[in-house]
Amino acid sequence: MHIRFTKMQGAGNDFVVLDETRGRLGLSAAQYRFLADRHFGVGADQILSVRASMEPELDFEYVIHNADGGEVEHCGNGARCFVRFVHDKGLSQRNPLRVKVANGELELHAHQDGGVTVDMGPPVFALDRVPFLAHDLQPQAMGNFERWPLALPYAGDVPVAVLSMGNPHAVLMVDDVKSAPVQAWGPMIERHDRFPQRVNAGFLQVVSRTEVKLRVFERGAGETLACGTGACAAVVAGIRLGLLDARVHVHTQGGVLTIEWQDSRRHDNAVFMTGPATTVFEGEIDIPDIG
Repeated sequence: MHIRFTKMQGAGNDFVVLDETRGRLGLSAAQYRFLADRHFGVGADQILSVRASMEPELDFEYVIHNADGGEVEHCGNGARCFVRFVHDKGLSQRNPLRVKVANGELELHAHQDGGVTVDMGPPVFALDRVPFLAHDLQPQAMGNFERWPLALPYAGDVPVAVLSMGNPHAVLMVDDVKSAPVQAWGPMIERHDRFPQRVNAGFLQVVSRTEVKLRVFERGAGETLACGTGACAAVVAGIRLGLLDARVHVHTQGGVLTIEWQDSRRHDNAVFMTGPATTVFEGEIDIPDIG
């Protein structure tokens, strides 16, 4: 199969974007893995498929596949690249755009400076919706939230804040992200038995009440240069733990994201993320017939 693609990145989190507005390509999980492969394919953390919406009140829908070929619910950096792609390709000039993803709807605002703000929706704290299996565990209260002891081999109990931003996140406080055991602990947290759908592992260093540093070991992709939902989850957790203000600059290895969240009695206000979205190059590729 011969297809066209666009390579994009948002704060270093990179994507292969496919235009399926005129018809589905019908790619298999193995073909998504091929596209994401940095040696044999294009190379990407995730594959974004742009599709027409069947719902009249929505502009588009898009589907996200991780580098391992598995479909996932949400991707904040991908959402920014999505709106930039749609506008640059002339598929729509609406601003904001309303789009459907696997777990709901997003509103996307493009700015003149090239940045994009995404209404990420409210965070989810109900453990069965994350999902997180907390039976037999005793949480440690902190601020207006709690951290759960997650048993890791050779590391003992590691305290993590647990929530969902449309996909599951475990946020771990560290003194220094540079020396944090991301490569050692990230895979163990990602596939921990307490997370039946796996989890994104965030390693959060608080610099001040308005500035943090973050590394994320993403579910199905490994450590990435930035993770939009991970940045949202980390800031929300930091706010509820009493460590952060309502507007925070998140320094990732790929760039800076700005996250805003006004906590409320029910903790159900939407989270807003602003950051860059850039086209890297366009091309064509032959995809092998692999199932």
